[in-house]
Amino acid sequence: MIAEINQTSATVAAAVEEQGAATQEIARNVEQAAQATSTVAESITSVSQAAATSGEAAQQILSASENLGTQSAELDTEVERFLTEVRQS
Repeated sequence: MIAEINQTSATVAAAVEEQGAATQEIARNVEQAAQATSTVAESITSVSQAAATSGEAAQQILSASENLGTQSAELDTEVERFLTEVRQS
């Protein structure tokens, strides 16, 4: 009877040890997943910031392009006026 109790105790102890090892492995995996999630969140933040910067740059280019179009039209008007004055002279 004592031998059976010893064997059962040894089996239980081995099972507890295996559970402890499995729990530690799960804890390591959870930590790795948390780190990976943090890295992904940082990457998303970086991409979001880059997109915002690109949007601002695109807006500046659009504004500069519109300004250039306005200046081009004004220059065209001035050239026409100058040529008209030269022809009349």
